[in-house]
Amino acid sequence: QVQLVESGGGLVQPGGSLTLSCAASSSIFSQVAAAWYRQAPGKERELVAQIFSGGTTKYINSVKGRFTISKNNAKNVVYLEMSSLKPEDTAVYYCTVPSQDSWGHGTQVTVSS
Repeated sequence: QVQLVESGGGLVQPGGSLTLSCAASSSIFSQVAAAWYRQAPGKERELVAQIFSGGTTKYINSVKGRFTISKNNAKNVVYLEMSSLKPEDTAVYYCTVPSQDSWGHGTQVTVSS
């Protein structure tokens, strides 16, 4: 089972930007889909963005136009570029490979002034 490690979270002011990274332990992203989920305090975990093996992407409505998911197959990394961040984006963000039910430990994103 692939191991996933997220990084790049932190504290940012509203309107700011962050880029999250998800490093995999094997060359998997060229073969299967990956996704970013997030879980805010007191809320259920929700799907944020997906990227499929061929590069097709999907987003939830609340992040469309602000977030971009991408990947570098050679480096085994998936990214989530986040801009125009809002306080409601505050959550722990998780990287996952759904087909293997593999999850990282998450990285905290806090949007606050």
